[in-house]
Amino acid sequence: MDNLVILRNVGRRYPMDRSSVLALDDVSLAIRRGEFLAVAGPSGSGKSTLLNLIGCIDQPTSGSIHMEHREVTRLKPARLAEIRRRMIGFVFQTFNLIPVFTAFENVEYPLLLQRLPGGERRRRVWESLQSVGLQHRAHHRPDLLSGGERQRVAVARAVVHRPAMVLADEATANLDTRNATQLIDLMRRLNRELNVTFVFSTHDQRLLSGVDRVVHLCDGRLAGDSIEEGPDAAVSAPCA
Repeated sequence: MDNLVILRNVGRRYPMDRSSVLALDDVSLAIRRGEFLAVAGPSGSGKSTLLNLIGCIDQPTSGSIHMEHREVTRLKPARLAEIRRRMIGFVFQTFNLIPVFTAFENVEYPLLLQRLPGGERRRRVWESLQSVGLQHRAHHRPDLLSGGERQRVAVARAVVHRPAMVLADEATANLDTRNATQLIDLMRRLNRELNVTFVFSTHDQRLLSGVDRVVHLCDGRLAGDSIEEGPDAAVSAPCA
């Protein structure tokens, strides 16, 4: 597998009053195309900051980020927005569904931004809803769906525009253990079927058993990588 994203010595500081907080410190990481990668660590370890940087939502204070062999570190906001629309799907902890839209309309929204013709949009939306087993709930608004169903709609929306990568930031945090495990299994299946790179963050060690690679963060620094350390690192907790 070739590298889809490369981070080199990446750091991120956030201003706070008269000082600053170092959220990510000298992180170097390569994410391979088609990987299913978990970013693990306790609250405050830098997981969300890392995913925001990979997803071109935020920019690093130091270091560089390359995506598809092109540096994206200092691109202007309009160009970063274009990369997000074209290459990246997002799944959030709080679902981020539009409450007045049906499941179908929520999944369709990224395709509207891409200005795809109506027939193509409808075909892709139905395919995406079928892939997560929710075609029978297509015309229900989010308030009529369970938490697990809402998160599956969010996954369908994340993959509908055929991105190179999906980022899921603590996507299981608002789900019970059963639904959280089912969501990881769903993302794993889509990773294999669509050859889409999945990167998800979690603080729950129980969700890491079926993951090929786990990157551990501790206090903003890379504390472990199962690719380098072997399979036992996938279930270890260096920051615990």
